[in-house]
Amino acid sequence: MGRILAIDYGTKRTGLAVTDEMQIIASGLTTVDTKSLIDFLKDYTLKEQVDTFVVGLPKQMDNTASESEVYIKKFLIQLDKAIPHITVVRVDERFTSKMAFKTMIDSGLKKKQRKNKALVDEISATLILQSYLSSH
Repeated sequence: MGRILAIDYGTKRTGLAVTDEMQIIASGLTTVDTKSLIDFLKDYTLKEQVDTFVVGLPKQMDNTASESEVYIKKFLIQLDKAIPHITVVRVDERFTSKMAFKTMIDSGLKKKQRKNKALVDEISATLILQSYLSSH
């Protein structure tokens, strides 16, 4: 069984999270400069078996697509060309950034550490992955 890798796509940075091989535990992996995301994913999938990519689906409160969905769709086309053999699943990502920030507060991170946007992105990806795991 391979890992499940979650992607919290952003135009500048992208947070990544991954499961263990048994697909039970979601853990933050890293945050990658979005320009090098495809190369990172290609390299990672050569080293680790990945069964599924879980990509955040940003929605407005009225359930319509967020403006960032335009960029995510372009990324998904690139991802399918670069790594076509891995299934992509979309998961609603509403509130993950707010939940990530709350998680940082609850875990006792100092104010300076909470300003680390890369960490917020990685935690958001972990929350997206945990949401996917909980629904399956």
